[in-house]
Amino acid sequence: MSSSPFDTVDCVVIGAGVVGLAVARALALAGREVIVVEAADGIGTETSSRNSEVIHAGIYYRKGSLMAETCVAGRRLLYAYCAEHGVPHRNCGKLIVATNDAESDMLTDIKGRAEANGVEGMRLLGATEAMMMEPNLHCTAALLSPSTGIIDSHSYMLALRGDAESHGAMVAFHSPVLQGRAVKGGVELEVGGKEPMNLNCRLVVNSAGLHAPALAKKIAGMPSNQVPSAYYAKGNYFTLAGISPFSRLIYPVPVPGGLGVHITVDLGGQAKFGPDVEWIDKIDYEVDPHRADKFYAAVRRYWPDLKDGALHPGYAGIRPKIVPPGASAQDFQIQGPADHGVPGLINLFGIESPGLTASLALAELVRDIASA
Repeated sequence: MSSSPFDTVDCVVIGAGVVGLAVARALALAGREVIVVEAADGIGTETSSRNSEVIHAGIYYRKGSLMAETCVAGRRLLYAYCAEHGVPHRNCGKLIVATNDAESDMLTDIKGRAEANGVEGMRLLGATEAMMMEPNLHCTAALLSPSTGIIDSHSYMLALRGDAESHGAMVAFHSPVLQGRAVKGGVELEVGGKEPMNLNCRLVVNSAGLHAPALAKKIAGMPSNQVPSAYYAKGNYFTLAGISPFSRLIYPVPVPGGLGVHITVDLGGQAKFGPDVEWIDKIDYEVDPHRADKFYAAVRRYWPDLKDGALHPGYAGIRPKIVPPGASAQDFQIQGPADHGVPGLINLFGIESPGLTASLALAELVRDIASA
């Protein structure tokens, strides 16, 4: 560590993605002094801005898991927050569609899991009713999720940042954390960038997304056996020229590693398809146009009228996985001092989808751990 003097601060949140900003807001509202340090030049430049912008209902996750509980609670908080703060969003609903008898049978299980998680209003539909709701759809059955929606994620992050700053929080960009050390009463951080800082923090929240495991390993005193391995599951998106053929979101039944190639609609009425699942070794956001070949086959199972050449490379995001390919579904992991033994350190690992939906509920959990 640097020999330069350390400035004492109350709370440092590492990472200005949607969850980091929500945590900063929750801590600031609780009266804590908060600094957010972000290596990039703006808010939400990675996972938070490279997703489907869906407000998830909480359907697929294992009952009792952090994903299930924070998604359902977070979704309710998020709709209320958007209405109160004027964040653009729409409660459009979604259909999970089956295209054969085996998939139709799966819908009943999905409905049961959703209801066990507290998801409201789930309804099984026959093919005729589903296709009356969405005339361009082809299916053998469907499951309606009326509480699913879409959101302008950047506007949401701007609102979170504004709330946090209005309650005294500060955000420092171009401020990568170089290393840290557990000390009596907290954690020392060495922060680089154009204006380097040495900070003695009573509380550090590691909300670095894809980089959270690597960052935890940079903190001397953090037990290495408590840090999960990082795996990158890339999701590619393709866009459709013109207005979406569907008014709701259309999802197939889930596939290993993700929710299948689905159609989401943005607030401007444009359709995007994805994400797929591509396991990669390093961060790379390029979209291979040839991956569209598999998209056509997947989408035509429920939208046969998709024309050749209609899909165009859009963008890619990366899921911050902490389980390897082929493993059972992961859960969010929030580690506090009771878990790893380092006072003043909270790690957030594996915050993939539905992290945006769950963000306000996750922030409340972190706030509560910090005040324990």
